Amino acid sequence: MADNELDKTLGDQLQPTRRRILLALKQRGRMTATELAELLGITSMGVRRHLTTLERDRLVDYELMQRGKGRPSYVYRLTAQAENLFPKNYAGLAKELLGYLANRDSGSEVIQLFDQRADRRIRQARAQLEGKSLAERVAGLADILHNDGYLADWQQVDANTFLLREHNCAVHEVAAEFRAACHSELNFLRAILPDADITREEHLMAGGLSCTYRIRRIA
Repeated sequence: MADNELDKTLGDQLQPTRRRILLALKQRGRMTATELAELLGITSMGVRRHLTTLERDRLVDYELMQRGKGRPSYVYRLTAQAENLFPKNYAGLAKELLGYLANRDSGSEVIQLFDQRADRRIRQARAQLEGKSLAERVAGLADILHNDGYLADWQQVDANTFLLREHNCAVHEVAAEFRAACHSELNFLRAILPDADITREEHLMAGGLSCTYRIRRIA
């Protein structure tokens, strides 16, 4: 991949020189400040200032390494957090693998996979929310979903009615092709709130601004 194509992978998230440093470390592996300065055509002092900022932001770290004779050198490398800045195609891989399963048994294996995922989420959520009131469980679900990347919030409409909204679909690309993901989400909520009637009033996959669930206490 050409340098200009790699540069686009990080977009405008970073100051240009810091972006170039991260790209250099991604392409070449561990490097000293002097090596980076020579590669990028800037001063070692300038590189070190940028490295200090990148280290503060937990995008690079360093270790002391012996390279030849003399004193050990500070050698910089990308952190796992920095690796997340580069494109990943997890959704594409997931859709491809699910597609293979969908071609077998009329897609029943895909449904089983999503059911297994729902079972795991249900067990974890129940462990956190057991013994709580309906309002507390709705609030707890919003926190769980928010932490899972769904940008969730909730609202109490009246004493017996709540709204739970997911402003982002953390599995959007997969759900767009395999609606079993959406069905699994509804089953997940119903399992945690068995004392409520839950209906989906708005759906991201249908062009809505959120997935909005109306939760009514069962009398």
